[in-house]
Amino acid sequence: MSTHALAAVLTRLKLLTGVQSDAELSRKLSVSPQTLSSWKVRDSVPYSLCIEIARQHACSLDWLLLGDAAQSPASQDKTDWEGDMLERLRTLSASDRQAILLVIKDKQRIQQLEQKLNALRGAANG
Repeated sequence: MSTHALAAVLTRLKLLTGVQSDAELSRKLSVSPQTLSSWKVRDSVPYSLCIEIARQHACSLDWLLLGDAAQSPASQDKTDWEGDMLERLRTLSASDRQAILLVIKDKQRIQQLEQKLNALRGAANG
């Protein structure tokens, strides 16, 4: 991996983890700043870490390592996201799918309550 390529991978890792600095990135990745520095010296990021980050953030390993714009998280349209979600759901057991459905329903109820609360606040202030 060239130094330029490593810098690009680290930039994409920062983007995925929502951090700006190397110090923040090392905290997000649960590694010491010295470890991150050694990656720079060796011009290499552990492949297993890249795989795990790509899984956690549901992004393409090609995008993370190579910067393939077609595989970037921002390039995925709604259909791609929905297809990916359905594919992942189909691999789960029926009880796991049911548990996920309950979480979704709870989230929707919370959103409805927040909307009602905001409407009441607006009516009280207006």
